This record gives sequence, structure tokens and C-alpha cells, in this order.
Amino acid sequence: MKQSVQTWSNIYLVSQSARDMILLSRQQSVFISWSLRGTLLKCGFHALVLSCLLTMSGMTHAQSLGYLEVGQFSSAKITENLPAGWEPLTFSNIERHTNYSLVNAGQTVVVKADSNQSASGLTRAISIDPAKYPVIQWQWKVDNILQKGDVTHKDGDDYSARIYITFALDPDRAGYLERLKHEATKVIFGQDIPYRAISYIWGSNSPAGTMIANPYTDRVMMFVVQGGDEKVRQWVTEKRNIHKDYKQAFGEEPTMISGVAIMTDTDNTRESAIAWYGDIIFTNDQTGSN
Repeated sequence: MKQSVQTWSNIYLVSQSARDMILLSRQQSVFISWSLRGTLLKCGFHALVLSCLLTMSGMTHAQSLGYLEVGQFSSAKITENLPAGWEPLTFSNIERHTNYSLVNAGQTVVVKADSNQSASGLTRAISIDPAKYPVIQWQWKVDNILQKGDVTHKDGDDYSARIYITFALDPDRAGYLERLKHEATKVIFGQDIPYRAISYIWGSNSPAGTMIANPYTDRVMMFVVQGGDEKVRQWVTEKRNIHKDYKQAFGEEPTMISGVAIMTDTDNTRESAIAWYGDIIFTNDQTGSN
């Protein structure tokens, strides 16, 4: 799994100056892979191993029921360091890391994220066909929003909670120049990186329903699912149609999903945040989704 972690790390690098392809760094460097206006994103994210398939126990049974249990946190034990199949995502140029732990929440187990002027995440490399499983469902709760959070500026690009979905490049659909740039980044970083990503965020000062490109790259489109403090300290169940969101964001059919990440970060705003993440599933049941 070290390879998968390194891959995600390269992404946060490519995506957020790298700081937000799925979260990326503050180094300005020539970026070949995503035409990121000549800057190499924050240092880390979210680049997933395309060849890594679902290996979670019980996955075959779940598939037969029409869903995939990607984040089966409720089945974990609080004595475990991390939920099964998930790996930490940290950034070499960020000393302070968000702390993730498995904790009890009533009768179930969830992931708690505690961020204090810090940034890191948890990632899972996985291959999913969004045509077969177009909907993602999850539960989350935040203890607070960020006063300086701003989806339009790099220095406000922190979120009490967010979930990333990354997508692989489809060589058969990509143009020659796109394939060339993608191959160049594979050489630079030593492995594959995501082609595009969707980020579902709990926006601090933006209304729910907002769709906006990440301030570091338009290869990452952000959807504000919850906005403001109206539902702070409440468990909220979300259900999003990834297939529809991708088409709205990028104007074309989605490619294969290559990974999922959760992240609570406060390094840009220099604030603090606590969030909890419940189970994450992909399903073909579109009832109640956007």
C-alpha cells in the first residue's frame, strides 16, 4: 500500500499547487500533467493506483446487492489504527498533520478528524465504474466551520470536512496532447495520477448548491453539499449522483473512478476543526440523490 499512498501524495502535489487535487502544496513548479497554468500544485494528493481493485471482504456479496462498501468504518474496532483498506495521506512540506482515529459514536464506529492548523487525509485506491454505481452515500458531522474559509481563494482553501472522488484518464477518449501530458507526469512522479476529481465539501461561507473550480486547478470541481453552521454538530446523511455531477462539472461522461479520500484541513486558514465521517458506499440506487 506504500505505492498507493505515494501516488495520493503526488496528487495533492499536482492538485493544490499542488494543494488540492485532493489537496495539494505550495510549491510553484512547472506542471505538465494538468495544464495547471504552469504551477505544480500543493504536494500531495490524491493520485490513486489505477490497477488497485476492490479487495474489501464481503465486497462480492455487497455488489450482488447493488452497492459497494468503500468505507466500512462501522465494522471497525476503535483499537485499530485505521479502517481496513484506507491509508494515511501526509505531505512532506506540511509538518502538522490532521489526526484521524476510530471512535464510538453512539452504537457505531466512525472516523474522527481533528485538525489544528494542519493538513492530511485518508485515502483508498479503488476502481469503480460510475455507470454501474453512479451514487455515493455517506454520513458526516462537523463541530465547527472555518471563519476564514473561502472557496474562491487559495488562502481560504480549507474545509472542516470533504470527500474526494478521483477519476482515471481514459486513453481512448483523451486527445493526443492530453495523453502526452499524462504520460509526462507519470515519468516525473513515477506512477499514475488522477485525470480529474470531484470534491464534496462542507463549505464554511458558501451556500449549499455552489459548484466551483478549486482555486488551484479546474481539474478539481468542488460541490458545496453543506454550507455554513446551520447543521453543525448534527449527523447529516448525503447522497450524490456522481455521474450527474461529473457531467455538470466537466461536460462529458465520467471515466472510471480511481480513488476516494476524506480530508479535514486547516493549514491555510491557520484555524482548527473537528469532523466525523460515517460509512461510505457506492450504489446504483438513485432514490433521493440529486
